Amino acid sequence: MNVSPPHRRPASALLLALLSACTAEPPPPIDDALGIDIPPHWTSASAADANRPDATAPALPEAWWQGFGDAQLDAAVERALLHNRDLQAAMARLEGAAAARTIAGGPAWPELDANLDAQRNRRLFLGFPFGGGGVPSATFTSYGLALSLRWELDVWGRIRAGSSASIADQQAALADLQGARQSLVAQVCRAWFAAVEARQQLDLATATVATFRATADDVRDRFRRGVRPALEVHQAETNLATAEANAAQRRDALQRARRQVDVLVGRYPDGRTAAGATLPTQLPAVPAGLPGELLLRRPDLVAAERRVAAAGCRVEAARAALYPRLSLTGSAGTNSLELEDLVDDDFRIWSIGGNLLAPLFRGGALRADVEQKLARRAEVFATYGSAVLRAFAEVEDVLGAEVELSVRAERQQAAAASAASAHELARQRYQSGLTDFLTVADAQRQAFASESNRLSTARQRLDNRIDLFLALGGGYGRPASGANP
Repeated sequence: MNVSPPHRRPASALLLALLSACTAEPPPPIDDALGIDIPPHWTSASAADANRPDATAPALPEAWWQGFGDAQLDAAVERALLHNRDLQAAMARLEGAAAARTIAGGPAWPELDANLDAQRNRRLFLGFPFGGGGVPSATFTSYGLALSLRWELDVWGRIRAGSSASIADQQAALADLQGARQSLVAQVCRAWFAAVEARQQLDLATATVATFRATADDVRDRFRRGVRPALEVHQAETNLATAEANAAQRRDALQRARRQVDVLVGRYPDGRTAAGATLPTQLPAVPAGLPGELLLRRPDLVAAERRVAAAGCRVEAARAALYPRLSLTGSAGTNSLELEDLVDDDFRIWSIGGNLLAPLFRGGALRADVEQKLARRAEVFATYGSAVLRAFAEVEDVLGAEVELSVRAERQQAAAASAASAHELARQRYQSGLTDFLTVADAQRQAFASESNRLSTARQRLDNRIDLFLALGGGYGRPASGANP
């Protein structure tokens, strides 16, 4: 068994302790009370099922958008996750945060430099009583090879606190990236369904133009036969022109919606995206979740909490800067007039030393830095609390809207059906001469307006369900860090 000499053991133990101090740990979750009375369940009416103890509502699925059952949408989302420029920017920010973490932790380790130099010198011998004319001189070349070491001992934890802050920054950047992914998926889904609705609205507008044109032709024929007055011809032509203008507006809306999808998936916005023909009729189930879980699940809240933790570490670093800094320095190498002598031990030189730097007077700058870091920490903590309240409000809003949108969709479905029946009845009565054209025109407008409103509400229900998944932080597991209210 090889045993270190007794006089070396304390030095080895000290070196091991110093090296272990170089490794910073991520700051723990903050334990500050937010001062928010968080209820055990959501208060919105639509969350009643999820709040029941025996609720069987599903957890938040990772690929929640697949619950809409649209394969084309799934493909668009996957393309966006691969090619979206904003998401690529978020990935680059994460890489930058990782590099900043390495930079912040660098001073905790010894700094070792190598130096190789060569100098050509000419020296004058002024005042010496020898030599011929002119000033005697000598010219020679010197070579040097050296290794220099500098190591600041992080006695008070200043460097370690800064490194921990950079780790928290990287965790925040990772949460930001996850949030960017969620936001991108939500944007693609909304833009996709907006394009589908725009296509259906255009189809409806085109059908409206065809119906109004047929009606106008019928009214003109009746006018030529002297059956109907000229007023009805003008009314029919007005309705037709209005319908044609509406169709042009719908075509423009469809192209805009398709271009928005193109931009999100990272390709040139030529407006040729082939969106689906109909909106999904079955919505994914409302996922389960409790208010307190948002603090661990929503990426934006995780990122905000990590920034509070980073600010706290920077307060510690600023306080540690008030104390003296202890550094060790050393160098070793060779110096010679001949290049081949650089590897000869006879020309070896070395030095070793220590340095203690204590700040005595900085005009109050160091203590002001502590106050500044404390103020920054208070700022980001207040921002975190505000973000938590907004997150709760977003979930409550979309849960409450679920009920109202469901009622609206049901009643507008009934209204569209009744309006279509009224339109058909008015048309038949007009053909039989039992009613005037004004009644037919009004029934036509109501029928197509009711159908247009039904399509809009159907798309709003989809958007609200997307907002619910986004508000609940769906699709990602709990990060390692979190916060306590």
